[in-house]
Amino acid sequence: MPVTVVRFNLVDPDATPASLSARYKAAVEMAAYADDRGITTVQTEEHHGVANNWLPSPFAFAGAVFGATRHIAVTVSAVIGPLHDPLRLAEDIAVLDLLSGGRLITVAGIGYRPEEYALFDVDWKRRGKLQDELLETVLKAWTGEEFEYRGRTVRVTPRPFSDPHPLLLVGGSSKAAARRAARLGLPFFPSAHLPELEAYYKERLIEYGTEGWTMMPSAETPLLHIAEDPDRAWAEYGRHFLHEARTYASWQSGDIRSAVKSAATTVDELRAEGVYRILTPDACVAHGLDNYVLHPLSGGMPVDEGWRSLHLFCENVLPRLKD
Repeated sequence: MPVTVVRFNLVDPDATPASLSARYKAAVEMAAYADDRGITTVQTEEHHGVANNWLPSPFAFAGAVFGATRHIAVTVSAVIGPLHDPLRLAEDIAVLDLLSGGRLITVAGIGYRPEEYALFDVDWKRRGKLQDELLETVLKAWTGEEFEYRGRTVRVTPRPFSDPHPLLLVGGSSKAAARRAARLGLPFFPSAHLPELEAYYKERLIEYGTEGWTMMPSAETPLLHIAEDPDRAWAEYGRHFLHEARTYASWQSGDIRSAVKSAATTVDELRAEGVYRILTPDACVAHGLDNYVLHPLSGGMPVDEGWRSLHLFCENVLPRLKD
């Protein structure tokens, strides 16, 4: 059975407070619907100060999803570690882990937008050291025991539900990220299909005498939308995919590697590229993917169209993936 994911970043460049509230509520309702039908995971993200309203608070959103669901996991991919107070992040994740019975998966990255660091008055040049401190601190905090933190003795409660701690992966596309994960004995989440980086991580595990594993995107990991008539859907809604693709691409420097990085500048280019795909139910099943990532509210997609895509996937695709 392939892994099935519903992705939400709540982007809407034309939103009013009222319409964005409706979009947030719809996303939680979609998560509940997906949970009832056996989808594996809700994936969400963190970005700050973006004009198109990209979700800045993934853990708050995760809490709403957990309150509306029973089985589905929520993956925060990724939290921008250095922007968070380590003790408070340990508390927040522990509470969500308890609320959900262990359904929270957190990927910790360092981000790639200096503007976000400036917004929170965090030194961009210290991001590696801050990430090291954050990861080391939350692991100590989740033991429930006292430990030394910035020159004082602290203790964080409550302890999480998961033993030994909530699932925490180190994300990134650099050797520094792979080394960090290996040194701490944490699993590694490359941001793209990077077998050479996975091999480097495994070498560092041996070097540090730690244990870990890799959760790496497949070589082909398109973002999917399901429609009975893909030509009509591209004509009517392609601009939403393009908006998100262009926003994301504008943040990427040449050394950033991502499974969903797009170079398209027009809807036609985006369609030909294949990072975003609008498929019929039959075509979706025929793809034979290891991971199906549905993106029903991409780039300000109308909520009604998002529901149509999700319904088609859950009713016409998902049962056939289980066969």
